[in-house]
Amino acid sequence: MSDQLIVFDTTLRDGEQSPGASMNAEEKLAIAKLLEKMRVDVIEAGFPAASPGDFEAVRQVAGEVNDSTVCALARAVKGDLQRAADAIKPANSGRIHTFIATSPIHMKEKLRLSEDEVLERAVWSVKFARNHTDNVEFSPEDAGRSEFDYLCRIIEAAIGAGACTINIPDTVGYNMPQQFGNLIKRLMETIPNSDKAVFSVHCHNDLGVAVANSLEAVQNGARQVECTINGLGERAGNASLEEIVMAVRTRQDVFSCDTRIDSTHIVPASRLVSSITGFPVQPNKAIVGANAFAHESGIHQDGVIKKRETYEIMKAQDVGWATNKMVLGKHSGRNAFAQRMSSLGIEFATDEEMNLAFQDFKDLADRKHDVFDDDLIGLFAESSISGEEKIKLDSLKVNCDTDARSEAQIRLDIDGNVCTSMSDGNGPIDASFSAVQSLLKRTFTLELYSVKAITSGTDAQGEVSVRLKENGTVVNGHGADTDIVIASVKAYINAVNRLEASQRLHPQRESMI
Repeated sequence: MSDQLIVFDTTLRDGEQSPGASMNAEEKLAIAKLLEKMRVDVIEAGFPAASPGDFEAVRQVAGEVNDSTVCALARAVKGDLQRAADAIKPANSGRIHTFIATSPIHMKEKLRLSEDEVLERAVWSVKFARNHTDNVEFSPEDAGRSEFDYLCRIIEAAIGAGACTINIPDTVGYNMPQQFGNLIKRLMETIPNSDKAVFSVHCHNDLGVAVANSLEAVQNGARQVECTINGLGERAGNASLEEIVMAVRTRQDVFSCDTRIDSTHIVPASRLVSSITGFPVQPNKAIVGANAFAHESGIHQDGVIKKRETYEIMKAQDVGWATNKMVLGKHSGRNAFAQRMSSLGIEFATDEEMNLAFQDFKDLADRKHDVFDDDLIGLFAESSISGEEKIKLDSLKVNCDTDARSEAQIRLDIDGNVCTSMSDGNGPIDASFSAVQSLLKRTFTLELYSVKAITSGTDAQGEVSVRLKENGTVVNGHGADTDIVIASVKAYINAVNRLEASQRLHPQRESMI
């Protein structure tokens, strides 16, 4: 029987460090619950010392996720470690992940500490963390550029202090696969107490080899891989969870281990993370890209029709795609809708939740002749992260002219009161946003505006993501509609509602409504 490969997902921590990918507590919890459903072993929920909001997000995930270990990151600093310990207290299974840099350049230029001082701090941090949990992970940051003998010394000391997981990060994506795999093998063979800990890897994708480095490490004895949904992460990103999981599972002739991941939830998780962050998934992305199981070449099509395995090494449905061509439309019933959503890995907690989603589907079907799987996933992603709506779009009229500024007339329901405003702007979307601002008598900074088509065709549903900033608070908003202007306004209003929710959590800030 093969060994278990532990999947450590850091989408909520390292993934969130992607510029522009910040998530609030509600969004983190939505992703965490889906990761738990996917049977991810360890969920790194955040860096509690980074901010009060990050602390609360980690604490909330720790309190509501039961089947996965919830991990909090901390530097080798007392304040960080205490915040991490406090944040994971509600967890059914909690872990503290502490780290300190060990490469010559980091110790000299960043930490300005000697090798002995760094080693002493590493041992102290592991012991401090062990006072709060017996599940402690230690990472020598920038291990990929650290000196081998020193790396052995500090890892041996960390294991001796009580670390049960040793993570080897290629922090800047510098290593090549064979080189990195050999490093893991040498460390495990050289360190006397290496058998007392699980060896893990955390690879960045600066040179495009994060997944290759991770897989090579697994081949050489690593039994935990740190990764993210869609490869999200700092700079060029992290190793992609979906690629690692499916590479190991598909090539069991090569790998002597496997994960316990329920891979049918991979595509829904990918879509949810993409929707929340506003980072689209490229069509040719392995496993989760729109073209991952698409065939246009006549030769390929002929082969697949005769026998799927001629051009497909995985089943599309094994990762959450649907293979049949049944198309839902306005004549489809509630049962067909529920079954289709279930086949996509989407389950509803209550009948009311399902009824609301079904109504959204019917509304979309009235405007769009055919409703495809990506449309349904888009509906779920939008509804799963939406909060209380104090502001609702009642109606919108826009006027565009090639020789004049566009005009927008908008009617909003604000806490039950219907208000109307008209504004002009440089295009219908600018005019619509201005009309919303004039009704609310506030000025928001638009930091990001992103549009993507959920499906193809002239009646495609468009998904819009916006990022608004006001009084230091930054939130993301999302909206989908067959009319891109309406989708934009929905996204803008969704963000405004999130700002209002944030201000209710922080009453010292002035309410916008």
